[in-house]
Amino acid sequence: MTHPLPDAALDQLFREARTRNGWQTEPLPETMIRAVYDLARMGPTSANASPARFVFVTSDKGKETLAGCASAQNAPKILQAPCTVIIGHDLEFMDRLPELFPHNPGAKDWFPKGSEVAATTAFRNGTLQGAYLMMAARSLGLDCGPMSGFSNDKVDEAFFPGGQVKSNFICSIGHGTDENLFPRSPRLSFDDACKIA
Repeated sequence: MTHPLPDAALDQLFREARTRNGWQTEPLPETMIRAVYDLARMGPTSANASPARFVFVTSDKGKETLAGCASAQNAPKILQAPCTVIIGHDLEFMDRLPELFPHNPGAKDWFPKGSEVAATTAFRNGTLQGAYLMMAARSLGLDCGPMSGFSNDKVDEAFFPGGQVKSNFICSIGHGTDENLFPRSPRLSFDDACKIA
């Protein structure tokens, strides 16, 4: 892995990729959903904790429930998209560390249940895994439409009952259209956002 990706791949992943608001409505096959996850799960997380939990909402009932938790602007996108993923994080991820980080049996004790370090680790690494999921989807030829505008409490009640998993953000995936697509917004330059120390 010493060679840069070709420009076409970089365009697909970053330079030409857009946040989609409109969607082709053909269903997303389960084989594709599994392929997206199988790529995303390979991204690194602290102590291989892998705290992200994903709900791929594809059924009409699921879409209606999720849309009911979303803002008026986002609800139609959820209803139209073939799949909207709820990206959550498991606050009790440490229970899987003996399996996921087997070379250090004591790793589970690094993250006491209910502690700030456990909550921060779950949120940070779950967020990373959500980004990996988006890159995985784009790498397989899908478009993404990440969204915030929804009630986390309502989503958690509907899709993550019990309180162990908390929602972070949602992201529609599928084949996007140019519906309601506006010009790309500016990005900060290196000098505006970065420094070398």
